Amino acid sequence: MLTIHTADLLVTGDPRRSPVPGGAILVSGREIASAGPYEELAAAYPSARVRRWPGLIGPGLLNAYGPELLERAYHPDPREAGELGGEPITGEAALASLGMTDTRWGASARRGVQRMLAHGTVAVAGDLWRAAVVDAVRRAGLSMEERFAEPSGPPDLDPLAGCSSLAEAILMPLVPHEGTAATFAVFDVPDEAALLARGGGTCVATVVDGRLVHRRR
Repeated sequence: MLTIHTADLLVTGDPRRSPVPGGAILVSGREIASAGPYEELAAAYPSARVRRWPGLIGPGLLNAYGPELLERAYHPDPREAGELGGEPITGEAALASLGMTDTRWGASARRGVQRMLAHGTVAVAGDLWRAAVVDAVRRAGLSMEERFAEPSGPPDLDPLAGCSSLAEAILMPLVPHEGTAATFAVFDVPDEAALLARGGGTCVATVVDGRLVHRRR
């Protein structure tokens, strides 16, 4: 099935490419089949399903803190909120007190990955060693990238935290042409400047290989 994803603005993350007002991406299976102004794609593919999103469509984000957020932090189950709160728990002593098992690490990673997807993340960097964590990341469709240097700053679920440009937080620009993997995110902001100011928490949808893996309710 063909699906057209359209928003007020299409941003590629490539400084050589201008944003496309009313831009859209045509997805066929796992790949981008075409891209351009929505009116042109809708006219060329009248039978395609249409998903309309607020804000801008842009490249998915890379979170550089894979190990810190998924193997050195515990993401509490909502049922534990009364006892543990809702924020990630870190620190060797705190984690030791939780009696972490492989099963519990896997469940935590699944919740952590969902929080990452809700920030437009499509890839994590850094070596992951726990099998249950790696399984959670792979099942979600996130790619795992090598990290050549320790990132600066404290770990953050928002890959855009502290960034001065979108290019700093992406694995690669969104190249909207046939054959490109249909992996991108949608943010409810009017432009790139607003996205940098408000961060990845404005994400309303994350698509990985043509699959809608997160949608804000």
